[in-house]
Amino acid sequence: MPASVPVLPGVDVLMRDRLDLLRGRRLGLVTNATGRSRDGRSTIDVLQAESSWRLVSLFSPEHGIRGETEAGQSVGSSVDQRTGLPIYSLYGETTRPTDAMLTGVDTLVYDIQDVGARTYTYISTLLEVMHAAAQHQLPLVVLDRPNPIGGDQVEGNVLDPRFVSFVGPAPIAMRYGLTIGELGHLFNGELGVGAELTVVQLQGWQRSMWFDQTELSWVNPSPNLRSLPAAALYPGIVLVEGTNLSEGRGTERPFEWIGAPWLDGQALADALNGAALAGVRFRPSDQTPDSSKFAGQACRGVIIEVVDRLQVRSMELGLRLLAAARAVAGGRVQLMANTFDRLAGTDQVRKAIEAARPVEDIVAAWQPELVHFRSVRDKYLLYRDRTA
Repeated sequence: MPASVPVLPGVDVLMRDRLDLLRGRRLGLVTNATGRSRDGRSTIDVLQAESSWRLVSLFSPEHGIRGETEAGQSVGSSVDQRTGLPIYSLYGETTRPTDAMLTGVDTLVYDIQDVGARTYTYISTLLEVMHAAAQHQLPLVVLDRPNPIGGDQVEGNVLDPRFVSFVGPAPIAMRYGLTIGELGHLFNGELGVGAELTVVQLQGWQRSMWFDQTELSWVNPSPNLRSLPAAALYPGIVLVEGTNLSEGRGTERPFEWIGAPWLDGQALADALNGAALAGVRFRPSDQTPDSSKFAGQACRGVIIEVVDRLQVRSMELGLRLLAAARAVAGGRVQLMANTFDRLAGTDQVRKAIEAARPVEDIVAAWQPELVHFRSVRDKYLLYRDRTA
């Protein structure tokens, strides 16, 4: 069901109700193509046009200020052609704003749409910006946005602190069920960051809402996350990046198709459909990726169709898919320890898969830490199953 009142992202609430929060300040804005007002204007342009403050610099995360750079590619610093403002990259040589980058800035503003998954680097950028704000004693204002896959479902393992990385910045669940503003408060409270953090809250959002229920315009948060079903699958299918299977990059269905030249797609679809996994079904599909793994090679695999998104448990699904692929293709399916473990936030999941442990046992093993995370998370909820 659509929202009964319009869902306003933080930037709209700021402009309507909270101008005094930034009045007279010199702003450094951390954003990308997803930072938009409800009517589709870029947050860059919205803040630049307001005379109550001065926008002096821009900071871009992975994929660049316009969200067009492929995953893992360094993002260079440059100048925004529309505003003439300097753009400082926070993905590449440095991930944290430096002294030089912060020259002339007295307040930082963050407005980026996350996808609700621990491995998505925008939340790592938030944490790095929080550290810089604390170090330089700068206020940080987060313009909140909906969790696109809902704010009431929490699943997957909790990251082991030994595996902290830019694709896993903190001991949180793979699917953490928080808005970006709530996550900022959790980082401050649980990691002791010490940032002077203000969250401009959403209007009209409820925890059970998915992005398409907000009636906000979807903007691809990155080049290979192109739909809400893909976002629902991403917290589990992202683990395929740590294997020698294709996760669909270079096809029309990234994170909705997996395959390889030597995989039997029909056998894999039959095995997975036979398991009657909640919320999804599978059909064989041949694809030829034009980039990334197996570029230019004919591959066989399966398309994952979401038939009931509320039933999908994406990380468990990812494990079941890998287990089934290994059963069908045997030793040809390889898990790349370093990459897989960083994505999984532990080495225990990989070792369990390689030992052919039942997926139910793997999922059961992370339940105690997940229960604890839920209790920690509850302290930071800004929206409690009601209209915000």
